[in-house]
Amino acid sequence: MPGAHPQLRLDELLDGLQDQVQQVRAARDRMHTLLDAVLAVGSDLDLEVVLHRLVESAVALVDAEYGALGVLGEEGTIKQFITVGIGDETVSMIGHYPRGEGILGLLIRHPEPLRLTNLAEHPASTGFPPGHPPMTSFLGAPIRVRDQVFGNLYLTNKQGGAGFGADDEAVLRTLAAAAGVAIDNARLYDDARRRQRWLAASDELTRSLLSGREPAEVLESVAARVRELAAADLVTLAVPIGDSGELVVEVASGTRSDEVRGLVLPSTTLAAKVFASGETITTEAVSADPRAEGGSASVVELGPGFFVPLGTRDHVRGVLLVANVPDRPVFSDAVVDMITGFGNQAALTLEVAEHRRDAEHMLVLHDRDRIARDLHDLVIQRLFAGALSLQSTLGRVDDRPQVSERIQRVVDDLDDTIKVIRSTIYALRESDRARGGGLRGRLVTVTERAAEALGFSPALRMTGLLDTNVPAEYAEHLVAVLGEALSNAARHAHAGAVDIIVEATRASLRLKVADNGSGIDPGVTRRSGLANLERRAEELGGSFTLSPNEPTGTVLEWLVPLPAPA
Repeated sequence: MPGAHPQLRLDELLDGLQDQVQQVRAARDRMHTLLDAVLAVGSDLDLEVVLHRLVESAVALVDAEYGALGVLGEEGTIKQFITVGIGDETVSMIGHYPRGEGILGLLIRHPEPLRLTNLAEHPASTGFPPGHPPMTSFLGAPIRVRDQVFGNLYLTNKQGGAGFGADDEAVLRTLAAAAGVAIDNARLYDDARRRQRWLAASDELTRSLLSGREPAEVLESVAARVRELAAADLVTLAVPIGDSGELVVEVASGTRSDEVRGLVLPSTTLAAKVFASGETITTEAVSADPRAEGGSASVVELGPGFFVPLGTRDHVRGVLLVANVPDRPVFSDAVVDMITGFGNQAALTLEVAEHRRDAEHMLVLHDRDRIARDLHDLVIQRLFAGALSLQSTLGRVDDRPQVSERIQRVVDDLDDTIKVIRSTIYALRESDRARGGGLRGRLVTVTERAAEALGFSPALRMTGLLDTNVPAEYAEHLVAVLGEALSNAARHAHAGAVDIIVEATRASLRLKVADNGSGIDPGVTRRSGLANLERRAEELGGSFTLSPNEPTGTVLEWLVPLPAPA
């Protein structure tokens, strides 16, 4: 059959040509898919959207089962981990996202594309945590933004059981290069938008100061705006208590802020250390940070966060905490820098409030001096002159005893009135000096002294204008009541924790002391100390209650009305 051989040769050529056409079509389709992926990644300016689309596009391009993007943080650690193909239930079973060990750490240390047929066979492999889905083939590539490694793409389990090929690596490298540009654009847009919000917030803060709003109200809006700008779960502002090195949370906004507001922060907390050093501190886990003890992190479980000093390094006026709950993203350097700048505006708020308070105080002092001077120079002199005139009249009415007795009575009354006015003058000039100790500082001192007898430090929260709105007499009663309550807790309650809340409003002063001890002994019907607390409340027109705490212990509440400001 001499004609069969040319026919077979032609069929082979046609088959080869068809295979080449299919390869060209596959390459064309893959190129179209790659272009579509590049367009999808670069079509949005929201950074989170860009990152999620990037992982989804990478999974689709190389036909992988699982994909992830590890965004790098400080010291080569993974600060954000975005996954595709793994469900939320599986993620919760795995627990915390990878920190950069094993194969992932290898790609971090050596940012070059990496292909593996079997992950488990590589010497750097450290295995998988419980609940992690099985993975074999692996393909990884770094993403660079302006010559800096932003993060790494990780793809696993090539569909069909085959390993990733050189074409897959080339496609992923191309996508990673395009992604670097898209990420850079998104970051620039995000920074510009954030700066715009920051400028708007700064303008609003300046207008609030110039409008004469109460400083406490302005600081509340500062905390709320910082939480919005940083997309944080909790923001607190702590200010110092005297010269003790301790702080009190004056303002709080966000998750469980009511439990944190008024909390006293001892010198062992990160906030106190920032106040002492004037330097910003960042941490990936505020509650688990070994450098600190107590503070807001002991009340609310906090994850990533940072502490910013308010004011200059030589004159820190307070400390701003910005934090997220665990498993939420860490804050970028751009956010930290922005909040630091905005925090300086908050420092200005504190300074303006301080100067305004000093100015108002000086006006009060000058007014008191004027009143005292007028009383002394005008009223007392006139009363004294009137008394002398009446005294001289007595000699002319000796023959009229009833009139003489009445005049003498008036003279005595004038003498008593002069004494009262003189004591009032003295009180006007000395009352402010008696307030110099500060009620907040005195309450902290009483609490610290009680810690020795209790064997632990009670938790103290103070809210309101305790140093300015509480009269001296009320302050004396309050300090005595707190001392007696803590003494009772130390002697009788056998408690392991004591929570103290002191709150001053425009209308009332409240003290609440709750312990988890043995509770009230039903066999004891009366204690002299408790009777004193009740009597102190009654003297000021208030109330005193003692009730069981849940699940164990006692709650003491002492509430008195405050006089209306003059």
